[in-house]
Amino acid sequence: MTAPLELLRTAYGDLTGTLHDVAREGDQWAPTGCRGWTVHDLGFHLLGDTRRALVALNTPAPGPADRDAATYWAGWQPPQPGDDDALRRTRVVASTALGFPELVEAYAEAAAAVLVAAGRVPAGELVRTQGWVMEVDAVLSTLVVEAAVHHLDLVARLDRSGPSAGPLAEVRRILAELAGGPLPARWDDVTAARRGTGREALTSTDRAELGERADVFPLFG
Repeated sequence: MTAPLELLRTAYGDLTGTLHDVAREGDQWAPTGCRGWTVHDLGFHLLGDTRRALVALNTPAPGPADRDAATYWAGWQPPQPGDDDALRRTRVVASTALGFPELVEAYAEAAAAVLVAAGRVPAGELVRTQGWVMEVDAVLSTLVVEAAVHHLDLVARLDRSGPSAGPLAEVRRILAELAGGPLPARWDDVTAARRGTGREALTSTDRAELGERADVFPLFG
């Protein structure tokens, strides 16, 4: 299995390239796979995730760990009361905080800093993120998953490349852990990511194949 840091390097490289392309072409107001968000809004959210990463990687914590790469996602279930208000706040702040080219440069700089910081922290070291204690490699996995899923959201209405195979495979691995078993083999990794996170509804065939496990979908959102 590819090391989480290498997967994150790939995922962040993919996203940075796509965001730069969008900035050049002026597609920042295109809709995305996140309901109610444009590309600009999603870019602002992604910038926030790099800041979350920098805080985590510089916040050592005493053990034991209380979340791993999969159980971290148990806290993110769609939709929740107040979610629409949070989406609107992001939209308002994103539209006034930075122009899109500046936002893309800020994201590229922050993503590069995350990769440097991650390379300096031992994989098994415990850090704190969003109130939980996790091993660094588990935190890096969450960042890979976040980047890959939102990369799919970013290109949902754009004719552009999505995330690479490695980050998508990590998404599938985490979804399978949350589902308590393998996902349908006929799903490619993009389908797995979309259906596993509720961005596409399960079909009747999916439900028949998954059986009782279908009731736990979406696995996170």
